Amino acid sequence: MAKLNVLSREIQMLTVAEEDYICLTDIARYKNKDATDDLIRNWLRNRNTIEFLGVWEQINNPAFNPVEFDGIKKLAGLNSFTLTPKQWIQRTAAVGVISKAGRYGGTYAHKDIAFEFASWISVEFKLYLIKEFQRLKEEEHKTLGWDIRRNLAKLNYHIHTDAVREHLIPPELSPAQTALIYASEADVLNMALFGKTAAQWRGENPGKKGNIRDQAGSAQLVCLSNLENLNALFIAEGHVQSERLRRLNQIAIQQMRILSGDRRLPKLREGKKDGDE
Repeated sequence: MAKLNVLSREIQMLTVAEEDYICLTDIARYKNKDATDDLIRNWLRNRNTIEFLGVWEQINNPAFNPVEFDGIKKLAGLNSFTLTPKQWIQRTAAVGVISKAGRYGGTYAHKDIAFEFASWISVEFKLYLIKEFQRLKEEEHKTLGWDIRRNLAKLNYHIHTDAVREHLIPPELSPAQTALIYASEADVLNMALFGKTAAQWRGENPGKKGNIRDQAGSAQLVCLSNLENLNALFIAEGHVQSERLRRLNQIAIQQMRILSGDRRLPKLREGKKDGDE
């Protein structure tokens, strides 16, 4: 569960059907931490709120009940009118608002609706909420981009190991001997790109989690994907390991110069993440 930090207050977030929902209960605490439910109910009593929620549901929710909505809208704004989040959900089959129990319980709403509620609570708070939300999304996109490139390298590695199995491993080898060949071929790529084997990296970095490839930057992961495909091709063509390593190292140097944007770089010896000095 993600959290937003807005004006020194934590705001919980949920992901529902790939959509972001923000906790209205947490937003209400900015105005009155002891009467969050009352604030949300008072907001729901407002005719403008009901009209906004109804339009949002009609746009985004095919199962929304327009008949019940019309009945609620006629009563909205009257002194006798009351409405809770659960009543709104049950009567109209709304999906923009969620009433959640348990440890992270409270009333949640789709970000469109949450921003509207935040504006009712405090215009200043709404602006800071939007700014923090945008910051979180930017961070998620950066992480997602790295994950995609890391997964691409992993998928390409399957192509690489298939080539190893088909062309380098005789059927009579034991499982232990087979594992040694796979590890040896993996280190062909490590040497070509990082200038060291996996074992050497672990010896130099005993406190770091993961492996040498988990520490790779975005450009290195792109290059690694290319090297895996090329090594699979070189194996299929029958090139010996030493020749493949020499060619892959030359290709890695060329590609990293291009990917790093600096053609003056001599040759890559150690892996560094993007932005490292």
